[in-house]
Amino acid sequence: MIPNQWYPILLPEDVTNDKPTGVRRMGQNLVVWRDIDGNLVCQDARCPHKGANLGDGRLKGNSVECRYHGFRYGPDGNCVAIPALGSDARIPATLSIQRYPVREVNGLIWLWWGDERPEHELPDVQIPSEVADNPRLHATMHWTRPVHYTRYIESVLEFYHVTYVHRDHWFNYVDYLFLYGTLRKFGLDGRERYLAATKVENSHLEVDGQTLRYSFDHVEEEDPTNTNHYDVTFTFPSMSHIVSKQFEVTAWFAPIDDEHTEIFLRWYEFPRLKGVLRNDRLRRLVPRLSLYMEKWVQDPQDVRVLLGQEPKVSERGVSKFIPVDELNAKYVSMRTKLLQEAAAAGSAGTRSSAAGNRALNRGETSPSGSSGDGSTNGAAAKNGAARKNGAVNGASPAKAKAANGSNGAAGVTHDSEQPAAAASAH
Repeated sequence: MIPNQWYPILLPEDVTNDKPTGVRRMGQNLVVWRDIDGNLVCQDARCPHKGANLGDGRLKGNSVECRYHGFRYGPDGNCVAIPALGSDARIPATLSIQRYPVREVNGLIWLWWGDERPEHELPDVQIPSEVADNPRLHATMHWTRPVHYTRYIESVLEFYHVTYVHRDHWFNYVDYLFLYGTLRKFGLDGRERYLAATKVENSHLEVDGQTLRYSFDHVEEEDPTNTNHYDVTFTFPSMSHIVSKQFEVTAWFAPIDDEHTEIFLRWYEFPRLKGVLRNDRLRRLVPRLSLYMEKWVQDPQDVRVLLGQEPKVSERGVSKFIPVDELNAKYVSMRTKLLQEAAAAGSAGTRSSAAGNRALNRGETSPSGSSGDGSTNGAAAKNGAARKNGAVNGASPAKAKAANGSNGAAGVTHDSEQPAAAASAH
């Protein structure tokens, strides 16, 4: 996982006021709940007493209660009650749980995965205008698939696979008839036209910070009038927005662990229905039905292929891209760069902490002016470095590789993956 990024973890309706929600994201078990003012709280789900999962617990007052022995933890992560010791018990400071910043933005709950920072220093959640300013009605669902998030993301960075992956299921025949068939032949030529469109033309890639915009035409070589235009917008770490004449969707991919990914898929209404259906609930029903079909028909067709890919994680040097893979190649190279930058920042923090500790051990005054015993600032520096390194190294093997230099700072130079036609532009 790329550290120092916002990741979607849940929908707002997944977290209610009457019980905690347990969820696994970023290789960790988390507990998400709302305090008495309705504010979101996200914490490490492991009770430090005996390791029970707080996601299986209860809400009591302004705290989450462990189901095992009733230990309660407040919104700040500190233990506020140990029933076995009575109401006047002295609670050890070590009985606390890590809290993570979360925000509700654009119909999703987002987790900050990275360095600990004051709330006002955290960056905004990055949502491109294609999504943030989209006025169309939509529906959103999420589900889990047993694939690494990098492979899942790659499946929506190009669409010339659709002719080969999405075919011969009964639902695909609905597409053939209504989306690809011509009126002149009453839609019966839809399958033939669908399978004939295999060539990619007029591809164009633009880079805007951490947002990539890619457009192309998927055409039949013998009949250029049989064409579909696609616009794909990808924003790091894991959002892809796709627009074609058949559909408009936004997909966010949340890493669960190295072998599972949660996809959040938003389907927008068909524009032509707006003039036919006046009721918003009816108009929203069509996108919701489309999501069910995607979950149970289209997406499993993709996942069946993803499960057979080797290696399971996409990174530099593992794929031989062709020119029309320029968006995919750019995603891989930018992901590598972001991991390298995070690894370098973590290494710098470790060196700084080590130097500080050596100075403290020699009895020197710390940079902040405190005495050399290190009782406060030394511990804080050590903990801060550990937190920073944990954001890079502790969450997943991919992150650990980057920090150790195997994919990042060691200087992997598999630039041959860049498509020939795109290399000059990047």
